[in-house]
Amino acid sequence: MKVVNLTNGAELANHLAIADTFFKRLKGLMFSKSLPAGHGLLIRPCQAIHTFFMKYSIDVLYLSKDFEIVGLDETLKPAKVGKYQKRATSVLELPSGTIQKTETKIGNYLTIK
Repeated sequence: MKVVNLTNGAELANHLAIADTFFKRLKGLMFSKSLPAGHGLLIRPCQAIHTFFMKYSIDVLYLSKDFEIVGLDETLKPAKVGKYQKRATSVLELPSGTIQKTETKIGNYLTIK
């Protein structure tokens, strides 16, 4: 699956994994060695994340039920806690630098194809 920013047409990921069960959400990206360019993890339901037990930074997009970006964390380093986003229903984790490279901003809308 692909994730595309509908607002500016930028492709954020072309290999999307979905964590939508308790155990998949619990594990997330913990203990993984890297998140390659073009890959992403959509966690749902979710309003906040952490990067404990990770060895690399990530970009984080907090999404509303209609995939509007309601918050973001750029280059969230390992062993940190992301922002809690009350309006978020899911979180998209992407390789560090994706937000800046794709000029993604709060208020943009995403689609998953």
